[in-house]
Amino acid sequence: MKQPSPRGEASALLLAVIAGTVESGQEALSRLEAVVEDALARTPDILHDDDLQLALFCLYELHYSGIDGAADEWEWNLRLLGVRQRLEAAFEARVRAEAVVGALPEATSEAVCAELFRLTGEDSGPSMSRFVAKTASNDQLREFLVHKSVSQLREADPHTWAIPRLAGRAKAALVEIQADEYGNGLLARMHSSLFARTMRELGMDDAYGAYLDAAPAITLANNNLMSLFGLNRRLRGAIVGHLAAYEMTSSQPNRLYSRGFARLGYGDAATAYFDEHVEADAVHEQIAGRDMAGGLVESDPALLPDVLFGAAAALAIDSLVTVRIMAAWEEGRSSLRPSEVMAS
Repeated sequence: MKQPSPRGEASALLLAVIAGTVESGQEALSRLEAVVEDALARTPDILHDDDLQLALFCLYELHYSGIDGAADEWEWNLRLLGVRQRLEAAFEARVRAEAVVGALPEATSEAVCAELFRLTGEDSGPSMSRFVAKTASNDQLREFLVHKSVSQLREADPHTWAIPRLAGRAKAALVEIQADEYGNGLLARMHSSLFARTMRELGMDDAYGAYLDAAPAITLANNNLMSLFGLNRRLRGAIVGHLAAYEMTSSQPNRLYSRGFARLGYGDAATAYFDEHVEADAVHEQIAGRDMAGGLVESDPALLPDVLFGAAAALAIDSLVTVRIMAAWEEGRSSLRPSEVMAS
């Protein structure tokens, strides 16, 4: 991924450190630790803090495709891992305050699945999919793709971290879901490839991270949530719950998204990504609920609270993204960062 533009002192110093444009060694890392601690003490809300969310996103990116100019050795630098853990602690605490988990069901596959369907069926916030289907303009479709591109161009990867951390029925179910996400080995059928084709059909840059500078903090937070859950083994239940919630809330919205793109004259090349999810996720939701999440809890009942927390967190943070986008569109303004509003 190309280096993004910094959004404050913490992200600026981090990017300079990993690119080698400031003094290397312990002094620069000590300054970074102090800057992050100060930023954490001053932020009114880490979920909406552009500087801290970008810093965390970049620290996670060292474990994915890497960042231009950053040596691979930074991935496991102990001081950077310490900075990441400090950011994660504050981020996780804020997410736990946002996510609402009710009474726990029985630790059986059917009970877990039923509770997940109940959670995902309770959303009463604004519907972006209905807006896209009926009202969105071409510019708003492009903005919608900007927000989604942060995750969709590497779509399945954060959840894939969980594969070696599961066993038995839950592992088999996750592998089945992820195999579909990766196109069952066919590059053209990978969901990230289908999404990239949608972007190209709208005249957009499909390079991973091309629009990262335009994505507001809450969009980065939505992506950081997946990496937080996926990269920490202690949160393996949460990443399973997160994926289950996504699969259970995907089919119908994607049907409406496809309708919105077709309404503005886009053909199969633009809608294939959404059409694929209408069919695939109608099957995935059952596998995710009963076999993956339910199977995990039956094998390890102690993970039940984390599975439900992961689902609740996915819904809560995704809702904040939707509220941000819809509030902007309803007021006739862009949902992107002010300095990065896309040209028509």
